[in-house]
Amino acid sequence: MSGHVRATALALLLLLAGACGRPAAQVQTTPTPSSATVPSPRPSPSPSTNPSHVFVIVMENHSYGRALQGRYTSQLAAQYPTATDYHAVGFPSLPNYLALTSGSTWGINDDGYHRLPAGGLGAQLTAAGIEWRAYMEGMTRGCFNSPYPYAIRHNPFAYYGGSCPEQVVNFTHFAADMQGDVPQFVWITPGLCHDGHDCSTGVADQWLSQTVPQILATSAWQNDGLLLITWDEGDDSANHVLTLAIHPYPTERVSAVAYNHYSLLASIEDRLGLPRLGLAASAQPMTDLLASERPVLH
Repeated sequence: MSGHVRATALALLLLLAGACGRPAAQVQTTPTPSSATVPSPRPSPSPSTNPSHVFVIVMENHSYGRALQGRYTSQLAAQYPTATDYHAVGFPSLPNYLALTSGSTWGINDDGYHRLPAGGLGAQLTAAGIEWRAYMEGMTRGCFNSPYPYAIRHNPFAYYGGSCPEQVVNFTHFAADMQGDVPQFVWITPGLCHDGHDCSTGVADQWLSQTVPQILATSAWQNDGLLLITWDEGDDSANHVLTLAIHPYPTERVSAVAYNHYSLLASIEDRLGLPRLGLAASAQPMTDLLASERPVLH
């Protein structure tokens, strides 16, 4: 074999060796119960030294105008920031609760139980060392076996990982906690009557008039705290629901910006310095409604 042929053969062998030694691209997959695509979390600013407390109450099945028929609810809307173009993201209840706590409906369009991958807002809070509690009215036998008026479809935290986090407790703990060491994040799910699902607007409004003042009386809320009240879905095809951002010293009273449940999750996560989950990553946070300015004392 001539020197030229040997050189050509050697070059070819080196080229093949380089190609075979190149590592294949890594493909990461996340198990989901559907083909729905869930965007990766978006980085957000770290929480301040003394981050504020966040409270969330989710009511049921009332469109914007119907919710405002409640006397106390209408008073809150007149006094505190109100989103006038806020929409739920689907029907029935469960997809909306999942959107509020993970940034995705997971392709679910029913109210059945679906074991989802571990994660969601509760896992985020725990991993970040943020104390939280979710209060479920009527949850007398744990997340999975409690009778009416509790409904597991209104307890999204029980879906992630198929377990019941220790932070999910009966609503009977709420009053004492509000008078003591208030968790930094508080989620409240009323029972099927008090949330307006099975009972009248007046009954749901009365329940809010008894519950909201307990939150507003805490130093946790008074010191730059935030209470968000929303309805999981509307009772018409527009899915237009009322959402209130109740906090001290607001600078805006009304916003006509188009918001949805992903906007609410984005606002919570930004407030607590957490990465945004799922479609909250691309959602518009409710920054106008959350703007606050303490009055100057003379």
